[in-house]
Amino acid sequence: MSGPHETGAAEIIWEASAARKQASALWRFAEFTRPEHGSDPSDYAALLAWSIREPRAFHDALWDFMSVIGDKGETAFVAGETIRDAKFYPGAWLNYAENILIRRDEDVAIIAHRDDGTRREISWRALYERVSQVEQALRGEGVCEGDRVAAIVTHDIEAIVFYLATAAIGAIWSSCSPDFGPAGASDRLGQIDPKVLVAVPSYGYAGKTIDVSATIRSVVQQTDLAKIVVLGTVPESLADLDAIAVEDWVASFAPQAIKFNRMAFSAPLAILYSSGTTGKPKCIVHSGAGLLIQHKKEQMLHCGVGADDRFFYFTTCGWMMWNWQISGLALGATLVIYDGNPFYPQPARLIDLIDEDKISVFGTSAKYIDACAKAGLMPRQTHRLSALKLILSTGSPLIASSFDYIYNDWKPNVHLASISGGTDICACFLGGNPLLAVRRGELQCALLGMDVDTLDDEGRPVSGIAGEFVCRNAHLSMPVAFWGDPDGSRYHDAYFARFDGVWAHGDFVEKRPSGGFVIHGRSDTTLNPGGVRIGTAEIYRQVETIGAIEEAIAVAQDFEGDQRVILFVRMANGHVLDAALEKEIRTRIRAGASPRHVPAKIIAIAEIPRTRSGKISEIAVRDVIHGRAVKNTAALANPEALDLYRDVEALKR
Repeated sequence: MSGPHETGAAEIIWEASAARKQASALWRFAEFTRPEHGSDPSDYAALLAWSIREPRAFHDALWDFMSVIGDKGETAFVAGETIRDAKFYPGAWLNYAENILIRRDEDVAIIAHRDDGTRREISWRALYERVSQVEQALRGEGVCEGDRVAAIVTHDIEAIVFYLATAAIGAIWSSCSPDFGPAGASDRLGQIDPKVLVAVPSYGYAGKTIDVSATIRSVVQQTDLAKIVVLGTVPESLADLDAIAVEDWVASFAPQAIKFNRMAFSAPLAILYSSGTTGKPKCIVHSGAGLLIQHKKEQMLHCGVGADDRFFYFTTCGWMMWNWQISGLALGATLVIYDGNPFYPQPARLIDLIDEDKISVFGTSAKYIDACAKAGLMPRQTHRLSALKLILSTGSPLIASSFDYIYNDWKPNVHLASISGGTDICACFLGGNPLLAVRRGELQCALLGMDVDTLDDEGRPVSGIAGEFVCRNAHLSMPVAFWGDPDGSRYHDAYFARFDGVWAHGDFVEKRPSGGFVIHGRSDTTLNPGGVRIGTAEIYRQVETIGAIEEAIAVAQDFEGDQRVILFVRMANGHVLDAALEKEIRTRIRAGASPRHVPAKIIAIAEIPRTRSGKISEIAVRDVIHGRAVKNTAALANPEALDLYRDVEALKR
């Protein structure tokens, strides 16, 4: 469907048929709750307004409709003086893993791929039994409710097993991708005092094998571990650490009924990490119940995921989308997972999986879609894509031309949903909707229960222009706390310091006349290339070890629909930035932080702007390279330095 529409509205490029809308879980939920809100199921705006206006009734219905396993308690919501004080399901008792392991049959639960061509499957019954073994082994190490299990793992069956075993006990999971490097992993996992570390000794990527021993050692040196479990054979390089291979570790435990520890709504399940912009990454603690119910809402109602689906998302264990995808098991869906280079050994690798495994829900990043377009891939001509019904995109804004590419060159009758949230909530504020039209370049709607808005600098609502993206109400997956933040001050400063009593998310977002949204980028200094949040401090820690560099400043540049990292370096006396030094910088950052931290451009600069208190001013540099006015040059000790960053030729290509 296409053609002109009301003024200011983006072009409609797809809309579900009436039959498809009425068969959706969102339509059925609207019918289920119709006695409460009194609106026709086709009126999503009315359903959204009710979900915000009546949080107790909405969340009560949500639990029942989604068949959450556990004791709901007497009420689903109690308001507080502030949104931080609100309580969801204050009398509830449930366990995340119990709600995930809902099947014990021989059907396939997970299909796992690696970029070397390896393909493995595990049934629901075998998954339950394997989780049982690991749960018993963890208890044998003394792991109890609230203890931390740290992981340096690839996106594979074993990581999911350990996650669910940890959750069954009521312990807290925290994982890093093995490409984080020694500093990146230890800066995160070293803060949370884990009792057990599970790790891969190496991993494969694009035909290469990368050793993880140095990263494991770095974490071990920062922690006091009861046990180190290696997924695979313990290599000679780790022989002195008293590590044990996972098969030896679980060998004495026969599968048995899992002892699921039902806990209160606010009991922690996972620790995720902020970007590390101003120092070590903040440790963001999420509750199991909050993630379970929020993820089920998003996946069941807004994405239409069900037991007949094969659900793929390209992610790593260091990104929130890993936690998000695993919750799809709670809907009975089969997960299709992948670890490695998505374009190896050839560019259509992931698209091949859609046909091979009959993937119906395909999740990826906006950057991946753009890369496919630039590679000239045209799956509509080369693949069947017969099972594919929904494409999810996140990580960065999906530009309008990428919408065109999907509908022209992938599949004309598919629901394309750009979704947006973040590590902070391990969920989404904005996303897809099977009842609404897909408009070119827009995210379709605010998700149920999310009272979002866009504000100007004075806190006044704006529409039709970009503003600060906020959420005015309490939501299910707000963090429980930050680890190591006993008075809650860092939590407050992260989300509530910008506007009193309102969650400020750090995005520039535009509300559209259609009710949809357009994201214009980050409003803080977090770098977000390819949708992966990274911090400048992690880059600086690596660059500062290079003697030829006096100091550096890293910013994100919006470029071709994504973000890229730009590193400006001030050279030490007698040194110049040449090809050899650029290579050294990139190598150091890749090894010490991760490949995602490696800058797209490295540019020598004579001076770096600083505030009067001596801090480098990333925001000012970022604004200048984008041609935006710097809001407060009076706060800078050397505002004239900003002229060096204007119209830099290297940033135009």
